[in-house]
Amino acid sequence: MVRAGAVGTHLPTSGLDIFGDLRKMNKRQLYYQVLNFAMIVSSALMIWKGLIVLTGSESPIVVVLRDNGDIKFLTKGDNNEVDDRGLYKEGQNWLEKKDVVGRARGFLPYVGMVTIIMNDYPKFKYALLAVMGAYVLLKRES
Repeated sequence: MVRAGAVGTHLPTSGLDIFGDLRKMNKRQLYYQVLNFAMIVSSALMIWKGLIVLTGSESPIVVVLRDNGDIKFLTKGDNNEVDDRGLYKEGQNWLEKKDVVGRARGFLPYVGMVTIIMNDYPKFKYALLAVMGAYVLLKRES
């Protein structure tokens, strides 16, 4: 017969006990998870650098906001402190489609919204990075 509150009985712990999960890992598992996280980050950086080489641009992915269908651009040189409005015609603040000579190599609608959200809400960006980092570190291989 087992009495209530007997030694050795316990309630199940929640899945949010992050530090408890870290304490349960042996050093080898922890090193593996940190290395796995580093590989993911370095892979993302290599993909970004590869896009830079393929496109010949420091910004291979550009997000353009389309409020009412009119597309307007503001340019800025890579090594300039300010935008290029001083080079535009008198009274011109934006470049329009007719002012641009070039060609888009790809178009992925709404994918850039992630970048816009990350820039507009930096706390969201850091929270998302923290959650992803914790997931990678705490995910156990089966």
